[in-house]
Amino acid sequence: MRYRYIILMLVTGGCLLTTAGHALPSDGDNKHLGVATCASSTCHGSVSAYEDSNIRQDEFATWQSVDKHSSAYQILMNDQSKRMASKLGIGPAHQADMCLDCHADNVPIAARGEKFQISDGVGCEACHGGSEKWLSSHTAGVSHQDNLDAGLYPTEDSVKRAELCLSCHLGNKNQMITHRIMGAGHPRMSFELDTFTWLTPHFEVDDDYVQRKGNIDGARDWSIGQSVSAITQLETLLDEKAGHDGIFPELVLFDCHACHRLMSNNQWVPRKGTGLGPGIVRFNDANLLMMRHVLAAVDPGLASAISQKTRDFHVATTRSQPATDQAARALLTDLKKALPVLNSAPYNNDTLQAILDSLVKDGEDGQYRDYVAAEQASMAVDSVILAFETNGAITIEQADRLRQKAEGLFDATANEENYNQRKFVNALQQLKSASP
Repeated sequence: MRYRYIILMLVTGGCLLTTAGHALPSDGDNKHLGVATCASSTCHGSVSAYEDSNIRQDEFATWQSVDKHSSAYQILMNDQSKRMASKLGIGPAHQADMCLDCHADNVPIAARGEKFQISDGVGCEACHGGSEKWLSSHTAGVSHQDNLDAGLYPTEDSVKRAELCLSCHLGNKNQMITHRIMGAGHPRMSFELDTFTWLTPHFEVDDDYVQRKGNIDGARDWSIGQSVSAITQLETLLDEKAGHDGIFPELVLFDCHACHRLMSNNQWVPRKGTGLGPGIVRFNDANLLMMRHVLAAVDPGLASAISQKTRDFHVATTRSQPATDQAARALLTDLKKALPVLNSAPYNNDTLQAILDSLVKDGEDGQYRDYVAAEQASMAVDSVILAFETNGAITIEQADRLRQKAEGLFDATANEENYNQRKFVNALQQLKSASP
């Protein structure tokens, strides 16, 4: 993740199309025709990028060779997946909807075209939507909006892309990596929109892209991703079915490392902003913490309100289910107010510096006692450094020096089993001393 910064982006303002009505690709009306329909050498299957084309046309080769989504189905065949499926009693993993919903483009049989193969894993249409009504037209010179109207999913829209990615990388009330699945051996899920967007890039943000789809702003993507993550978690918690597992809440929504500690270390200390004592199962508020850094710079009043309501929500979880639901709804209302604020915020150098300063201050205030928030803060710093560079606020040499300091953050969070808060905060302070 720390190497994502090598891909430079245009950061000159956001542009969201009117795409509010788009269902997730798995829920759309169009048939999914299969990866093979995109793989022609004259379409997206070229072995190298076309120099005289607005589209690279090597997207299929990139997906197949370097994108882990292409091997998602095959993972279901390995020994670990077999053990997990056995523990869960769901039959073979590669046949279970519980697994296929995220490890493949698991649309209903009736929505699968002749060339569709479930074994293709998370293919083109899993992200771009069923291509039945736009496969031919999108190469015929029609506008991007025409393709969207025909069912193409708007991945350039930060909010819609976040909703899409998080449907698997976090889960939602319709499909979840539950605490039971994790108990059976599934790895802990981690996601940050800006970082994950550029892990396996198969497009370029050039003048043509901007003309057709608008600019991509990495700092905005980071903040939108945090907001949509927090909203999704709370909406799932409030769902009567998805938010509960017997007499317990769905524990995957809570902070793993607040509970999974060595019983012998006896090192619990209070964390500012939660109002909670020892032995409390704590909601995973890492995304809420990250949101606050942007809001503190662009809307201090809303930032303060969300901080207070976050604390109220934490405390409410120790009282009763009705109190928890009421506090969650109050917090959710403000989070949804924040989404358009974050989208329209000016991610200029002053805002970026304020975000960086706030990230460091949270570390000094003890907000990163547990691993997940520190992990998110590391990825946030990476996004901020890249945004500084693409804004022209720092030179490539200055950016390299900052990244060298940021290596300390990644080193401190390299292994969640031995995370050390002091080491992480020291790395943050060294980064601050080198910041512009």
